[in-house]
Amino acid sequence: MPTTPYEKVGVNIVHVAVGVVVNRARKVLVAKRHNSQHQGGLWEFPGGKVADGETVPDALNRELQEEVNISVRECSNLMKISHDYGDKHVLLDVMLVNVFSGNAEGLEGQPVMWVTADEMAAMEFPAANREIVDAVRSLLDHRNH
Repeated sequence: MPTTPYEKVGVNIVHVAVGVVVNRARKVLVAKRHNSQHQGGLWEFPGGKVADGETVPDALNRELQEEVNISVRECSNLMKISHDYGDKHVLLDVMLVNVFSGNAEGLEGQPVMWVTADEMAAMEFPAANREIVDAVRSLLDHRNH
């Protein structure tokens, strides 16, 4: 029996907490996936798997501390995305993080950088992240007006 409304019987779904971290300069934190990872070599919004019994905000805070040295102070739901890559199905719980502490760095050896909405549009992201890129660009553009 499916444990979430997004699951299909017999399909392994990877539940991921994703952070759209926006700094005071209105730039967004992105990290490059290691070549050995699924969708390797592409840019992504930092985050990781939600453990059994863990809330999405707790998972996001844990993953961001482990991966990019960021502690989440305040976050809100941005969107949910269910995407089937064929070899893997992901459920992305995307959170907007606009209050945080720490200086971003790639603690797992991955490149990280702060980018503008326009710079983000020209970068290569996994297919499941394109919708996030569009939403973030719209959000940041809306905040300019």
